[in-house]
Amino acid sequence: MARQSRRVSFEIEILADIRQKIKKECVTMSNEIEMMTEQERELVNVPEAVEADTCIEQPELPEESSMQEETPANAAAEERPVKTTRRKKTAQAEETQAEVKLKRKRKTSEDVSETTEPEPEKQEKAGGKRAAQGVQVVSIDGHRTVETQEDKDRNDLLDLLESLRTGRILSGTIQGIERASDNQSLAVIYHGAFKVVIPAEQTVEAPEDYRDQSPADVFHYLLTKRLGAEVDYIVKGIDQEANVAVASRLEAMKAKRKQYYFGTDRDGNHILYPGQCAEARVVSVIRAGIFVDLFGLEIYIPLRELSYQRMMDASGYFRPGQRILVRVLDVDRTDRNNIKASASVKQATENPYEKALQRYTVDNRYVGTVSMVDTNGVFVALDGGVDCLCSYPKRGRPPRGARVTVRILGINRESNRIWGAITHISVPR
Repeated sequence: MARQSRRVSFEIEILADIRQKIKKECVTMSNEIEMMTEQERELVNVPEAVEADTCIEQPELPEESSMQEETPANAAAEERPVKTTRRKKTAQAEETQAEVKLKRKRKTSEDVSETTEPEPEKQEKAGGKRAAQGVQVVSIDGHRTVETQEDKDRNDLLDLLESLRTGRILSGTIQGIERASDNQSLAVIYHGAFKVVIPAEQTVEAPEDYRDQSPADVFHYLLTKRLGAEVDYIVKGIDQEANVAVASRLEAMKAKRKQYYFGTDRDGNHILYPGQCAEARVVSVIRAGIFVDLFGLEIYIPLRELSYQRMMDASGYFRPGQRILVRVLDVDRTDRNNIKASASVKQATENPYEKALQRYTVDNRYVGTVSMVDTNGVFVALDGGVDCLCSYPKRGRPPRGARVTVRILGINRESNRIWGAITHISVPR
């Protein structure tokens, strides 16, 4: 009987220990459930609060009347189910707690996935929304006049699309020359964020004689000489994803020739005629002269028609992209496909000799700069845009750009000529 009482006391102690552990775990679960939101409680299907005692099953103690004397083997056999029951209850409590945590994590991750998006998609949608709606700008007087970057990009694209669909002529500066993989040269113009490329064959007219050079090298040289030039073009194709457009300059020049060389005013007169002054764009400069774009027609102007003063190199006075005033000397419209014209820069301005000759008198000395040296002598540029032809000084030929003193020996007002002698040379260091 005493042995049975000890066994019962041992079982009661074990059950009390199990009850205490389960009570602690239930308290922990109750705290976690209290921290859960209302939606999480509905997801997990748990009550608002859990009493610690409800998680513990009250052990049924054996009645003293039913106690019977058992052997040690029977006592050990009865102790094993008790230990197994304790393990099962502990495992069940741990599984319940793990399930609550897992469901809580799943609910949180689902809510986050619904309310948030991956960073690239989020940025892409935000960028598309901004592009569609535009930047909100508060204007000064209720009407915004300053363009945002989005406005500029949209307007640039509209310009290219309008040129592509209607043949509108656009203008730009040649900012680069590129060679493709097939050795074809391309002129590069930037229209906002778009890169406009013009093939060499659509930029300049093919020369009549390649002078034993390959056509690719000749076209590349002609494009290089036009770096920085302002040209017209018509768009022939657009790749909006790559921000690249293909254009033709020759087609734009043809449209301008038709408008200005065959167009007439209200009185029926041609817009361009001999003696008319017009604005031209310098597209290429060489030592002996310049090439200008006169409303779709490239015209060569030699040195003698550039200035009333003597020049040795036109590149020292002109550059591609420069706009100048010219006077039309002649226009031949006989062949509509081959218009010919000539122009002069110096004849577009007043002859400076008529006024400048009044500044100088014979046997007096004046300072000037050596502008040119040739077989005829030394040309000295005097103030007022006139040149004085001087013979070679005994002390040696002065270099171009040297500052000299000239004594005037004679003036011919009919031929607008001045000649003299160099008395002093100041060579620049």
